[in-house]
Amino acid sequence: MKNEKFLAEYSSEAAVKKYTRATAGSGIAYLLEHEYKAVYLAALHALPDATRRQPLQILEFGCGGGMNLLHLTSMLEHEGFKVEAAIGTDFSPVLIEAAQREARSYLNPDQQEKVRFCAARNEALLTDLSAELDRSSAALRSSFQFIFGVNTIRYCHRTGEQLNCAKAIFELLVPGGVSVVIDMNNRFPVFRSAIRDRMHKNKEEYYLPSLNEYAAPFAQVGFEILRKEHFSWIPHSAGLELTRVARIASPLLDRCAKSRAMRSLVVVRKPDVAVSQGR
Repeated sequence: MKNEKFLAEYSSEAAVKKYTRATAGSGIAYLLEHEYKAVYLAALHALPDATRRQPLQILEFGCGGGMNLLHLTSMLEHEGFKVEAAIGTDFSPVLIEAAQREARSYLNPDQQEKVRFCAARNEALLTDLSAELDRSSAALRSSFQFIFGVNTIRYCHRTGEQLNCAKAIFELLVPGGVSVVIDMNNRFPVFRSAIRDRMHKNKEEYYLPSLNEYAAPFAQVGFEILRKEHFSWIPHSAGLELTRVARIASPLLDRCAKSRAMRSLVVVRKPDVAVSQGR
């Protein structure tokens, strides 16, 4: 019953509007082009040189309406990276359908050929992707250079599945591959959604992990932690004026209270076998 309720919440018209580009707000547009872009590029430059020069296969888990993946696919070409394939996954078939429509609207035909959206659960990425792509789990292991998720891994923590999610990401990444996780900071005091959830949901349904809790399952399955910090003061749903004010205030807020910033960031790298063996 809980899963059905959760699926209904993220299959509604409101969810589609919230997680698709045209109706999501100025805040997320700014973040994709600036703050998130900087995070993604820094993470990609942490790849081994030989890996970074290869055509990339990238995966976004919990992709919603596909905003991040579509923007990243387009942006990487302008930054000199070659993208071979970009796959987005979400547990909601309705959001996957919305993402597919978004791809047709925002990508050119060549880019569209590289992008695919699939229904898959965060805690079962490998097995669900295997079924959706009609490829064996063995063929999918060590096939992605970059995997990322935005505002999604907290749901794994709420259901106790965070270790399974981290393990699947580890298995899907090539040696030396990197993963980025961005999610809500439990120390930011005034998330509207968190306040609303406290009024209408049980504690386990609105629980937010700490920064250390976000990072812990990745360390446990064998990742190297590259970055672990709080950042960003711009709400995804902000309009033009709030986005402008938040941009102006961000440097001062970072100096005074960075640990209270809106988001938690964890960047990890799968050990490179050749490097670890000294070759």
